[in-house]
Amino acid sequence: MVMDETLPLIIFAGAGGESEPERWVARACHANTADLVARAAQVPAIGPIIVTAPGAWHGALAGLPAEVELDAPGGAFHFGRRLREVATRHGLARFLYIGGGAGVLLGTAALAELAARALALERGVIANNLYSADFAAVAPAAALDAIALPESDNDLAYRLAAAGLPAAGLPASAATRLDLDTPTDLLVAALHPACGPELRRYVASLPLPAGPAQGIIAELANPRGEVLVYGRVAAAGWAALERLPCQTRLFSEERGMRASGRQARGEVHAWLGSYLQAVGPQAFFQALCRSCTAALLDTRVLFAHLGLCPSAADRFYSDLLMPQRVADPMVRALTEAALAAPVPLMLGGQSLVSGDLLALAEVAHPA
Repeated sequence: MVMDETLPLIIFAGAGGESEPERWVARACHANTADLVARAAQVPAIGPIIVTAPGAWHGALAGLPAEVELDAPGGAFHFGRRLREVATRHGLARFLYIGGGAGVLLGTAALAELAARALALERGVIANNLYSADFAAVAPAAALDAIALPESDNDLAYRLAAAGLPAAGLPASAATRLDLDTPTDLLVAALHPACGPELRRYVASLPLPAGPAQGIIAELANPRGEVLVYGRVAAAGWAALERLPCQTRLFSEERGMRASGRQARGEVHAWLGSYLQAVGPQAFFQALCRSCTAALLDTRVLFAHLGLCPSAADRFYSDLLMPQRVADPMVRALTEAALAAPVPLMLGGQSLVSGDLLALAEVAHPA
């Protein structure tokens, strides 16, 4: 087999929502896209670099070797169809796809290693997470024609593997798992030394409360600290906690609730959610704070148990501990009780107890 000389890179910068925190996340993804392009441009094995972006593009790629393609206005965005369209129009034999919020901590050495592996593939997919991909190298590009194209990037690697493409996942680390999905992720990314300059500058301009994250880092590094982590925690998160000086309380439940359809069917039954339902938010957080000196909570599991489907705006304002901006009364009550907690506490989605947890652990206890 004759290898391609370079690996084309496709970055989807992503669009934003209507609320202020949704726009923060979108613009952070645009800043991260600029950082990704700058790093990828230093890797001789990567090229060309193609960035797809919404019409309201807030990135700055001046002087960088990237081609920006704006998404067509109007109509619903479909990830898989857009990816195949870009790959076909550019005649790509293979490609590396990265979401605009992914690869936040991937350095040039890691990109070069990934490119070398991808260029050596005749057939295969290499993803940061085979079951929930944020970036993936695919060979051949024509493999997209053999699958039901996914609506989001998370299912890309899984569907390719299910269709018979040899698949490999990268080891779990902050670099491979940290993704910008919520305002909490922005804050954690900016605290990590490997964060890119454009993203760091943008996050510094936002009114994000850094105190809880800094308090959690201090407790993770404290031999007398006791950090509670709750939600869809994978083995990699547990392993990271085991290497830290602090004591931990780890409660993992409802992993795969979305992929399995349990959430959509209303079948999420969380033990901690049952306790919250029984005693109410105030007593829940009072009891929680008696058993830890800091906590990270994947509130999406609790919401699903309670049968709640809060808007992105409500989820994000809750993550920011801004109950006055939350419309749903139950989510607001939970956020008010969390805000009153006497220990450092962070709320978020699965990314909080995955990539964010790994990044916080690295900041608290550098290797």
